[in-house]
Amino acid sequence: MHRIDLRLDHITKIEGDASMDVTVNDGKVTDVKFAIVEYKRFFTEAMKGKNIAAIPAHLSRICGTCSNAHVMAAIAAAEDALGIEVTPQTKLLRKLTMHGLVSRDHALHLYLFVMPDLFNKDAFLDFDDNDPTQHQLLHDGFDVKSAGNHLSQLVAGRSVHATFPVIGGFLQFPSPEGAAQCIEEMKAARPAVLRLIEIFAKDSQHLDRKTKFMALIPEDTFGYIGGKIITDTGEVYEQKEFRSHLEHTVLPYSQASAYKYKGESYMVGALARINLAKDKLHPNTKKSAAEALKLFPSTNIFHNNLAQAIEILHSIDESIEILSSTVFKPEPVIKVPMRAGTGIGVIEAPRGTLYHKVVIDDQGIVHDGEVIVPTGQNQVNIERDVAAVVEPIIETESKEKIGMEIEKLIRAYDPCMSCGAHFLKVKWMGKDAGPHSHDHGHSHDQNHPHNHGPYTCSA
Repeated sequence: MHRIDLRLDHITKIEGDASMDVTVNDGKVTDVKFAIVEYKRFFTEAMKGKNIAAIPAHLSRICGTCSNAHVMAAIAAAEDALGIEVTPQTKLLRKLTMHGLVSRDHALHLYLFVMPDLFNKDAFLDFDDNDPTQHQLLHDGFDVKSAGNHLSQLVAGRSVHATFPVIGGFLQFPSPEGAAQCIEEMKAARPAVLRLIEIFAKDSQHLDRKTKFMALIPEDTFGYIGGKIITDTGEVYEQKEFRSHLEHTVLPYSQASAYKYKGESYMVGALARINLAKDKLHPNTKKSAAEALKLFPSTNIFHNNLAQAIEILHSIDESIEILSSTVFKPEPVIKVPMRAGTGIGVIEAPRGTLYHKVVIDDQGIVHDGEVIVPTGQNQVNIERDVAAVVEPIIETESKEKIGMEIEKLIRAYDPCMSCGAHFLKVKWMGKDAGPHSHDHGHSHDQNHPHNHGPYTCSA
């Protein structure tokens, strides 16, 4: 085998459009390009000229599935610029908002997008309702997702594009009756989450590649708001210092900004958080997930799935505790005079650290802004890991198998989610393609614009 080019088009189980090119020469991966190819939407440009009060709702439209993460980050940036210190009750409500988001979002990813791979199914709804295990998992998936949705609705008003959280506080507050209902629903879903953790703890998928991990770690507990930015090599950064350690990296083939740390790729997300702060998890979580937690810290990228499952359990356990011990009372939104300033908001979105920056004048009008999302930070790391997946199997496996292994790896990162009929299309080009020169039953596409060789095949 001399040269193989793999092109992966239409990666549809992520939010937006992405593609990947892999070049192999003499059995060695020589180039990987993971490109975010969705057209730029200019959200940060559209911020300019708006009043700061409109920014959280505006930036939540960046992403539907984790819109509440953008709401929280934008509010944090605005409050930093205005010098607002919120009440302890508001901080609890924001914790709950994030727990609802994480529970729902992780459940969607793990059950609907990852679980079919473990059972050799094309989709979650293909599970056999007559098989006891698959029947149970079908119901588990919807029960866990529903618990997260209802927690978000109770606390934040909606599970997407939340309406209750605003700069300086909340507009409405959970009722005791609503809290009691959420508690019972989360208690009922907890055994399902334990089954989920067990499944992913036994998952045989494996890719170890030494990389750096980074996350925002609160001081008092495991969570997604507050604290400092920590790396696995011991560096600690204040939130305002994010530009001192994030190195913007231009990838000319991608519409998205990529980032490195000290010249190297790094990973953000659930795996980074559990690696760095598993000792801060809720006591009930640590007790129930004790065996799974022995696997961390881990460099197996597929353990990001397991880490997400553990985070669902933590979010349920801490939410039950907060709702059981707190009576929420109406309180006014904190308002302060407008002032010129720069604000930084950093939170842990489901997929990793999310940065918002806003610059306002003394009338509260936005003059500049910046948003750095987790997928951009993971982009270079994904490329490195794809090379590590492909190289050992390029000469022995079929093109379908290689494409599926790349697909599973990208999915483990949970780069962002949207529903699609398929995950990716693989284009194979090159002469002397060894075992990949066979048709394997797929139709040729001689007119595809990326067809540069005689062995072009769609998978």
